[in-house]
Amino acid sequence: MQEVIERKSVKNIDFNCDLAQAYGIYKNNNEFELLDYVSSVNISCGFHAGDPLTIREALLKAKEKNVAIGAHIGFNDIQGFGYRPVELKEDELEAIVVYQIGAIMSFAKAYGLNIEHVRPHGAMYKMAGEDFTFSASIAKAIKKCSDWLIYYAPVGDITAKVADYTGITVAQELSLEKSYNSDLTIDYSKEDNTNNYELVKRFQHLLHTSQIRNNLGGMNYVDVDTIHFSNKYKNSLELIKQVREYITPAPVNYNNAKVSGWVD
Repeated sequence: MQEVIERKSVKNIDFNCDLAQAYGIYKNNNEFELLDYVSSVNISCGFHAGDPLTIREALLKAKEKNVAIGAHIGFNDIQGFGYRPVELKEDELEAIVVYQIGAIMSFAKAYGLNIEHVRPHGAMYKMAGEDFTFSASIAKAIKKCSDWLIYYAPVGDITAKVADYTGITVAQELSLEKSYNSDLTIDYSKEDNTNNYELVKRFQHLLHTSQIRNNLGGMNYVDVDTIHFSNKYKNSLELIKQVREYITPAPVNYNNAKVSGWVD
């Protein structure tokens, strides 16, 4: 007899967005628009983006809004904005991950803040969702910085296996606009969907069934902890306003504490 798995509606979820996605004179003037609607932020560490003044401003804005803060790590590729893949040995990857986390940790500490999670950017994020060994190397590097940090990584089996293998706490992340293959890897050959009506429907279905439709037309069950909202699309602000009508997001650590019984 096939085991029947009871699927429940989503009760707790985090919304995250990226900050300090700029460098020098190159600014993203719209990135703070989402700050009133997310529960956590990922602040660039100066590799793919982020200069000291931009990072400082992002930290202080996050403190003002009382949202959870994470390090947004990437490849040292300012010109390519971290979207070009880089082949690194494990010790090289460890070094750039630890370096970036350490920078944001120290910066945050100077303003009485702590970081709670780490999220890869661009090509690093793509590789983390497709390559178990690569993703596990990131996770091990994160643990060297702190056992308490949460690894925000693409939803799917690879992230779940990395959690089991390394013992790190992970947050399975979904992007509403992305097209997902039947194995839950992202289909990067498809353009992102920016139709808010369709994205809100997808979100509603996720909340009620813990399922998303894949690019073959079938349904996949997903254990989602956080949803990423990109600040590069014009529809993002209106989208996050609409989905917040259905649920109030909370940081992953807070949600984990609720599940454990530490908070009511």
